Amino acid sequence: MSIVLDPTAQDLLFREARTANTFTDEPVSDEQVQAIYDLVKFGPTAFNQNPLRVVLVRSAEARERLVSHMSEGNQSKTGTAPLVAILAADNEFHEELPSLLPHFPQAKDVFFAERPVREEAASLNGALQAAYFIVGVRAAGLAAGPMTGFDSAGVQKEFLDDDHTPLMVVNIGKPGEDAAFPRSPRLAYHDVVTSV
Repeated sequence: MSIVLDPTAQDLLFREARTANTFTDEPVSDEQVQAIYDLVKFGPTAFNQNPLRVVLVRSAEARERLVSHMSEGNQSKTGTAPLVAILAADNEFHEELPSLLPHFPQAKDVFFAERPVREEAASLNGALQAAYFIVGVRAAGLAAGPMTGFDSAGVQKEFLDDDHTPLMVVNIGKPGEDAAFPRSPRLAYHDVVTSV
C-alpha cells in the first residue's frame, strides 16, 4: 500500500467519515476547537496565507440570528447542533504576510496591493483552510456538517464586516443515530486522473 497513514486513521478522516445532519447533545469545548485549529493551521496555502477566520456561534441569541439566515433545509440542523462555526475569508489577510512570510515580506505589496486580487486569493486559500478544518474536526473524533445554503450577505452583516466574506457554516459535534444519508458514489480514478 502506498499510503503510510494507519488504515484506522484513513477511515476516520475519509472512508468512514460522513457529513452529519444530526448530532448528540454532547458539547464541543473551546479546547477541542483549539486543538483542531492548532493541527490544521499547518495545511499548505499560497504564500503561507492564513485568510481563514472562525466565528463560534455559542449563545442562544446568536444561534437564533444565524438560523434566520440559513436556508430552510439547514435551519433545524443549525439550531440543534452542539456547536456551529462560521468560516470566513479575511480579505485583508495580506497585513499578516510580513510575519507569516518572513523570507519575502514584500509579497504583501508586490502581489496583494489590489483588493480584487486579495479577495480572489482569500476565497481560494480560505476554502483550502476550511477543508483542512473539516478534516481536523474528523481527526478530533467529531463530525462536521458543512453548509453553503445560507444568505451570505445576511450572515456577513450579522456576524462579520466588509473585510470578511462568509465561506460556509459548519455544524460540529458527535454524530447522532442515522446522522448521515447513504454514501453517494464518487468518481473512479480513471475518470479523474490523466497523464500527459
